[in-house]
Amino acid sequence: MLDDGTYDALVVDAEPLDDGRVAVDLTILSGSHKGDVVSVRAPAPLRGDVLDLLGIPATLRVADGAPSVTFEP
Repeated sequence: MLDDGTYDALVVDAEPLDDGRVAVDLTILSGSHKGDVVSVRAPAPLRGDVLDLLGIPATLRVADGAPSVTFEP
């Protein structure tokens, strides 16, 4: 589990889920967790295919142990 904070990440895998969200694997790019891969569930992208997320930068925020992710345009 990651400590609360903000992490720069890169999407290394994405898979659509039955509930309309997407399972995303992110690798952390810096800090003490550099290279760690974490999995989160996120809203599906508004446009395009889920696989369009592969390789894009993201920001992972953890607050009170709960992750949220923002994908870079």
